[in-house]
Amino acid sequence: MAVNFCASCGHPMEAREMDGVERRVCTAADCGYVHWGHYSIGVGALVMKEDKLLLVRRAQEPGKGNWTNPGGYIEQLEPIEDTIVREVWEESGVRAQVKSIVALRDQPRGIHNVYIAFEMEYLDGDPVPDGVEVDAAGFFTLEDMQSMKVASFTKWLVDVAVQGKSKGLLPDKAPAANGFFRV
Repeated sequence: MAVNFCASCGHPMEAREMDGVERRVCTAADCGYVHWGHYSIGVGALVMKEDKLLLVRRAQEPGKGNWTNPGGYIEQLEPIEDTIVREVWEESGVRAQVKSIVALRDQPRGIHNVYIAFEMEYLDGDPVPDGVEVDAAGFFTLEDMQSMKVASFTKWLVDVAVQGKSKGLLPDKAPAANGFFRV
């Protein structure tokens, strides 16, 4: 879908070649807005408690009826570390904090989707579904999951959580505050 009007000032947009790619650019001389594309950034949590992983069952499409790790999409002005803590709490009633980034999925398509998986430290709370996005929640062993309808991508993330040998990318507390991760 073409972007016809500038998201910054409302003027018409036009197609221009930039760096060998056709982009939509604002026609207002004093604006300079460039539409770089359509993106979504999702986050997912891998929360372990006593060798069990937190999973939720989707109550809505996409994936209705599938068991997945808690997660969602970032808000425009929300730090990504806050997003994943919020999503875990909203979907399961469990409190957890970020330990590291352990996996990334990149899906270039109509809306380019990037998904970042976080290893989370369980703090407290018993899993309770929100009743809207998810209709069940709990901590499960690998054996439990064998008889559950676990989404294929979540199976991959379960392997990351259980078999992962790396500490992942850790939050960088200095010199920057939020949003910086490093080995």
